[in-house]
Amino acid sequence: MTEPQVTIVVSPRERFSYTRESLESIYEHTKTPFHLIYVDGGSPPKIKNYLAAQAREKNFQLVRTEHYLSPNHARNLGLAQVNTKYVVFIDNDVVVTPGWLDKLIECAESTNATIVSPLICQHLPLHEIVHCAGGESGVRVEAKDGNIRRRMIEKIYMQGRKVADVRPKLRRSETGLAEFHCMMVRTDIFAQVGMLDEQLLNTKEHVDFCILVNEAGGSIYLEPDSIVTYVPSSSLSWADTTFYMLRWSDAWELASLHRLRDKWNLTEDDYFKNKYKKLGWRRYMSIIQPLSADLSFGQRGRVRRMVTDTLISIDKRLNRYITTRYAQKHLPPKQQPVLQVQQRQMAVASRN
Repeated sequence: MTEPQVTIVVSPRERFSYTRESLESIYEHTKTPFHLIYVDGGSPPKIKNYLAAQAREKNFQLVRTEHYLSPNHARNLGLAQVNTKYVVFIDNDVVVTPGWLDKLIECAESTNATIVSPLICQHLPLHEIVHCAGGESGVRVEAKDGNIRRRMIEKIYMQGRKVADVRPKLRRSETGLAEFHCMMVRTDIFAQVGMLDEQLLNTKEHVDFCILVNEAGGSIYLEPDSIVTYVPSSSLSWADTTFYMLRWSDAWELASLHRLRDKWNLTEDDYFKNKYKKLGWRRYMSIIQPLSADLSFGQRGRVRRMVTDTLISIDKRLNRYITTRYAQKHLPPKQQPVLQVQQRQMAVASRN
């Protein structure tokens, strides 16, 4: 067999319950030789046992921790084991299509791209709605009234459009943004930019990485002939809920946004203020709203609002407890003070 050029690193995104569908799609639709490293951060027993059995059967490397992992921490655990020309980072809720990897490799070989992104779709039915068809990332410097402002550039192309409508117009092309749902990276770039930033605990890791690659003189390409779909959950299983709450915790998001701001010396403008106001929106949509509807027994109006407000209050307290306990047990010392400051700030806010 031809020695693989690519190592696929699979890591947890926000849940574990789509593990089987995602992994089976990779083996069904990937004919070119590849190595696979599966990073399993604290999955429940059923998934843990499934992955152990699959690792033995398919002979891939399984990296298991008994606690949850932030996305970049998980990716770095896999990346540290990679010795191939390319590495593919892919989340554990992504389904691929036939030939997806061949097309990514063809693009990288013909363009010398540092990063290649497939056409990333979202939701079920599979491969029908665009999530990301490239985009823009960077830092824009503006001078106004004698003040210098540094603003974050983050733009995703064609999100929400139907694949059938846009696919005929898309061509392999250079772009400014790729997402960690799925991206292929030329491994030698990490000698220039270092490992992925683990102080970005849950958001904007892809923006940070794309900026670093661009500043290092690398390039990012979109390869629309490679199509994958990430499948967010419409409802969480109980086994996924604790991980989801940590993954999208207020503390992790605040720490990540502050890290991004300080790292790139960004002005704390409306971009950040809007992010601060929306802390916890994923938990609200995926946990609080469905639970509120169940506990309200179909009633709306005042009853529903009272139940929702109660659940929001419980969520905030529980979220602080989960993140504080996790920080004390599992985060390195350099990250603990940041999170503890955020916990204090949120505790004060919740009393006001």
